[in-house]
This record gives sequence, C-alpha cells and structure tokens, in this order.
Amino acid sequence: MKLICLSQMFKVFLLFNLCFYALFSVSSAFGVEVTDLYVAKVPVSSQSNNERNKALKKAMRLVLVKVGGQESVTQVSESARKVFNKALKNYKSYMAQYRYERVDNKILLAVTFDEAKINDLFLQANLPLWGRLRPQILLWIVEEQGLTRNVLSDSSISQLPAFAKQFSKYRGLPLMMPLMDLTDLTQINTAELWGRFSQQVQLASQRYLAEAIVIIRISNSSLLPKLVEQENCQPLCAQNNYALDWSLISTSGQAQQQVQQYGELYQGQDRQHLLEQALADITQVIYQEYALFTTTENDLLIDVANIDSLPTYLKVSSFLEQLSSVQAVKLVSANGSHWRFDLTLIGSQKALLASLKLSKQLRQYIDPLAVAELDAVPVFYWGNK
Repeated sequence: MKLICLSQMFKVFLLFNLCFYALFSVSSAFGVEVTDLYVAKVPVSSQSNNERNKALKKAMRLVLVKVGGQESVTQVSESARKVFNKALKNYKSYMAQYRYERVDNKILLAVTFDEAKINDLFLQANLPLWGRLRPQILLWIVEEQGLTRNVLSDSSISQLPAFAKQFSKYRGLPLMMPLMDLTDLTQINTAELWGRFSQQVQLASQRYLAEAIVIIRISNSSLLPKLVEQENCQPLCAQNNYALDWSLISTSGQAQQQVQQYGELYQGQDRQHLLEQALADITQVIYQEYALFTTTENDLLIDVANIDSLPTYLKVSSFLEQLSSVQAVKLVSANGSHWRFDLTLIGSQKALLASLKLSKQLRQYIDPLAVAELDAVPVFYWGNK
C-alpha cells in the first residue's frame, strides 16, 4: 500500500515539474517587449541644475542609441548629424519626466522621453529605428584560462555575465544566459560549444526558445596568435592578452534557412571591452533584420482569422496601431470571424513581418502544405497574453 502511494506521489510530483517547465518555456517562446526603450538612467554627483542638465542631455543620447540600434546613430550621415545635433540642443522639449533614484549609495537620474517625438527624429533623419518588440537572444559564453574552459551562467563567479546584463539594458537587446543546470550539462559539453557545432548547440538551446543563439569564446591561450614562437616578443608575450570571437545562429526562419554567422577576432587586455565590442557588432547584425526603414512607406494587407466580437476587433486594431512600424490602420472587410486590415507602414513589409514573429498576441499562420504565393495575404490569429 505504501509503495502504491509513493508511486502516485512521485507521478504527481513529476507532472507538477513538467507543467512548471512547460509554463517557463512558453513564457520565453517569443520576443521581448522592451518596456524601458525610451528611458535612460545616468549617474550624477549631485542634484544641482548644472549637473542635471548635463545628465539630461546624456540620457537623450543614450535613448537615441537604444532606439536607433547603432552606437554612432547620431553621426551616420550628414542629415542625421544635423537633425540630432539640433534636437540635443533642445533636449528638454523631448523629455516627458525625470526622477532621482538612489542605488548602492549612488544617485541616478532616470529620464523618460516622449516616444512619438523621438521616433519623429528618425523620420526626419531618414534613419531606421527599432521597435519595442525585440528578439530574445541566448548567450553562451565559454571562457578559457590556460588549459581550463568553463561555460558561464548568471551564477558564475566571472564578471562577464553581469557586464552582459548591463549591455542588455544599455542597448535594449534582450539577452539571457543558460542555467547550466543538470539538463544543460547532459545535453551539451564544453568541447561542442568551443567547437561551435551548430546542430548540437541548437538542440541544447531548444528549451530556451530564443530567436537567436550567440556563442562567444574568450581565451588567454589557444585563440591568441602564436607570438611565443617569434623572436623579440617578450614584452608583448608578458602582457595579459586575451582574444575573443563570436558566432551567431538565427532561429527565426525555417530549419533549412538557419545560417551560422562568424564574427572577427578581437584582441586586447580588457575582457569586458572585448565583450562590449562583440556584443555591439552582434546587435548591429540583429538590428539589420528587425529595423524599420523609415524611407520606404508601404501598404500591407493582413487577415486576422479569429475575430469573434467587437471588443476583440478593438483590441486587434489597438495592438496594430501601437506598433512602431505602423502609421495607420484601416479595416477593409469583415466576413464572419475573418477580418482584413490595410496597414500603412513606416518601413518595409519584411521588417514588420519579422517583428510580428516576436509577438505573443498576433501569430502568423503558415500552411506547410500550401504552395507559396508572392501576392498572398498573410493570415494571423489573435490570442490574449
């Protein structure tokens, strides 16, 4: 009798864990809405007017970088330079509110800027901007010290995970790192990650349901050029040099369309600076796929196939109007639960469809057996969060 009860208890416990894991996985299955995209926090030494004005201007620069996706967004062209320089001189007119925060005995000035006004600057400068929906990135970091290699997680002693988190907030790029629990340890080993074997890495990454996978290798030994074999390298060899490279695996398309991209080799003495360089380049690559090019206006027809009431229609319409890439929404027809919308876009159709792949609420339906047609109207299904 005890054995039966214990067996039943074990089944219940196992079912609970499976349900919990499933819920966790579903919550990470889509892209992330960056809620603080138009917010920046700047450390200040005091609350004086002079200090505050300097911090407000710096905060606006940070927001422009976060929205624009590029570190040099304010200088990429002559038109951009003129538009942004003029705006930065009048930074107060773009500000919605500010407040002071105290964190770890430091004073931070948290500034929120007007979304519509900031987006309008990119329209004036004819530059792409990034919407609120951004892809979730799974970041594998393998650190090599001499002959020892370790895969890092949030709980690692290394300072690199904390720096990656800081970069994520600064650039508005959602990054997460593997748990490196028993499941990860049984699905992939360090040698497979170091070898950047895409098939093994993708299998081990499935549980996180990320839109893209990044492998970063950082080393003070095997990745460095073999300078020790050269003569007269003693001063250079004695320095604490590091090398870093990266690989990006996109998971947003069909399996046969997944491509593994490789970054350059970075060298230097500051590991955090090398990581920052790599993450900045990775951000640029990802940004090119999801950025909304403001110079090409398009109309796009879409069908939403399961609108069953007026309140649902209002929710769908409101959702579409709030997308950064949508300038206007017009209802074209309604046939039962099948409703058609005409969207006026700021940017390309490809950018909007790529962005909608990250949405929890509006999911595109693609019939795997249907023959693809270039002029086919994409069909979506609405579902609450």
